Amino acid sequence: MATALPELVAIDRILELGAGRLQARVACKVELPSGGAYPVHVITLGNPSPDVPAVGYFGGVHGLERIGAGVVIAYLQSLVMRLQWDSTLHRQLESVRLVFMPVVNPGGMALNTRCNPAGVDLMRNAPVEALERVPFMLGGQRISSALPWYRGRKNAAMEIESQAVAEVVTSELLSRRFSLSIDCHSGFGSRDRIWFPYAHTRAPIAHLAEMHALKTIFSQSHSYHRYTFEPQSLQYLTHGDLWDHLYQQAGSDPGRIFLPLTLEMGSWLWVKKNPRQLFSRHGIFNPLLEHRQQRVLRQHQLLLDFLSRAACGRELWLPNAEIRARQHAQALQDWY
Repeated sequence: MATALPELVAIDRILELGAGRLQARVACKVELPSGGAYPVHVITLGNPSPDVPAVGYFGGVHGLERIGAGVVIAYLQSLVMRLQWDSTLHRQLESVRLVFMPVVNPGGMALNTRCNPAGVDLMRNAPVEALERVPFMLGGQRISSALPWYRGRKNAAMEIESQAVAEVVTSELLSRRFSLSIDCHSGFGSRDRIWFPYAHTRAPIAHLAEMHALKTIFSQSHSYHRYTFEPQSLQYLTHGDLWDHLYQQAGSDPGRIFLPLTLEMGSWLWVKKNPRQLFSRHGIFNPLLEHRQQRVLRQHQLLLDFLSRAACGRELWLPNAEIRARQHAQALQDWY
């Protein structure tokens, strides 16, 4: 029998508290080699109409990065509690659809591995080949599942967890004219970074002007934020990036705007403040001291809430035809 995961217990509690206000289903079940299985939950709230925008919140793609799942779960719990008294939130949810997959890789979380139970790194698993040279190993490898960043067998179908994310993104986000998503991770550098595609090439995305406009309104509204907002390609390139794959799928319809983001929390700062974390497998990716964990869970709620508000107000900040070229040129100057 599979050991209970605290994150899944927390999700079950939230579903109890939000009964009647949340819609929930299990996208798939992930089996462990030793027996037992874990559900991959999909939780939605807000207006289901395809005429309104949507925002997707994803966490726990890498089993060791539990803080990413924690950030998404904390935001979902906050929404559920606010629904009991916040009339402004009720009105906001009439204009947006919110979609949550807080724990994409419960099997990896249970096994204390970055990869899923089959040994595959879900962020190297999509059918996308880098167009330029990638870092050895880090950029994805097919040598062995015993080594990190394993992509899976060539020409094999994506892993069940990756397929679940793709199905949810396709049905809930890409079915609308405008959508955003954020995937919460940890482990890179000493700064919190907000990344956007591409990871397989240094070429800019088609919606660079829209991404720059989103970054601009965030910076204007939260002038003291500490995020570095940039394309992932400025740091390193990889094969098989799931969000590159889904963004390319969204591009099949030129009238659709899908802006996927990745929150990469800088765990090196936690290690610097508490060097003993280096001796813990979880300590490299998560704050181990309770007060630091609570601080991290608090500080990113503002970003996640901003995205739902930005989706609601998209018509006020998306660049129109007159200024789009200027916004694109500014983005090229800032990022490329």
